[in-house]
Amino acid sequence: MSKITIVDLEVFFCVGVPDEERAHPQRLLISVDMTYDFSSAAVSDRVTKTIDYFEVAKKITQSGEGRSWKLIEKVATDTADLVLNDFHPEAVTVLVKKFPLPQASHVSVSVTQSRISSGAIKRAGWGIP
Repeated sequence: MSKITIVDLEVFFCVGVPDEERAHPQRLLISVDMTYDFSSAAVSDRVTKTIDYFEVAKKITQSGEGRSWKLIEKVATDTADLVLNDFHPEAVTVLVKKFPLPQASHVSVSVTQSRISSGAIKRAGWGIP
């Protein structure tokens, strides 16, 4: 199966456990790995036959407008849900990087979700059917 990947999309979202941390948007880097059979796009050279990564990036960036989260785990899950529901890859892995610790380059979380034959979403690693 083929993959389309967006690496380190820079967004500014309000995220953090204390209210003060959520008061101002902070820089996050979001990577999205989408499993998708784009063989017909490769043959036809038509963007309508694949996942438009520009639209994915735009939707993810817009998803943070007027919202806040306490945990980057929730940002990752919400982003995976958005990509699965709006762009329909077979599976998606979302990695979110945050920069709260001066002693570390970043802190990150990742989540993988996939579609099953019924169209339902399967959440890998979360124990949720």
